Amino acid sequence: MSKSKKSRYIVVAGIIVIVVILAIAFVSAGTTNKVMSVAEASQPGAAGQKVEVTGNVVDDSYSIKGDTLTFSIYDTNDPEATLKVVYDKGVAATFGNGVTAICKGTIGSDGTLQCNDLVTKCPSKYETATDALSVSKLLGYGAQIYDKPVKVQGILKPQSLADISADVRFVLVDTDDGTEMPVSYASAIPTTVKDSSELVLTGSLQNSGVFAATDLAEAKGK
Repeated sequence: MSKSKKSRYIVVAGIIVIVVILAIAFVSAGTTNKVMSVAEASQPGAAGQKVEVTGNVVDDSYSIKGDTLTFSIYDTNDPEATLKVVYDKGVAATFGNGVTAICKGTIGSDGTLQCNDLVTKCPSKYETATDALSVSKLLGYGAQIYDKPVKVQGILKPQSLADISADVRFVLVDTDDGTEMPVSYASAIPTTVKDSSELVLTGSLQNSGVFAATDLAEAKGK
């Protein structure tokens, strides 16, 4: 091969490499989500942008229709700023009030984040079962304990965990005799909670037989 042809090949190869690098950079730029705070994402100038926004779910701001979840998030550093989010890929059982939501998607012209990727995080919480009643003992008190604050312990019945739209979020089972009790709970459930997890709940027993939990923790090891 002549020296001139070799030089031309080198130049062409160099051009191809540059084109490939530019193409990769262009594609990456088009798919990268810009990290914004809730306050930044809620500004009119954010419309049309692909973003990643992290915030906590505003209590009772959610609604569920089919597989579509609509809710609002706020920034713990700026609670006054909120952002409406729409996610149409189903509702995780761990979703709930106060959960930290990492939302990726595009801001619409109406200021709503059309989310295509949602990750929820709820820190694990642990508590000793000291002074907690068993499920069987709690139910044994009957009407005399309705609506009174109490702590109860048991295990999460396998395959009973439902999303936040369900009237019964899960079923708590007595570890000794297998007595079951339905539980309602509106807040977030840590992702570490699995089938048969040992739980300590705070709340009150309703006359319907459902335990209305206001706080949930995993039981500390003995």
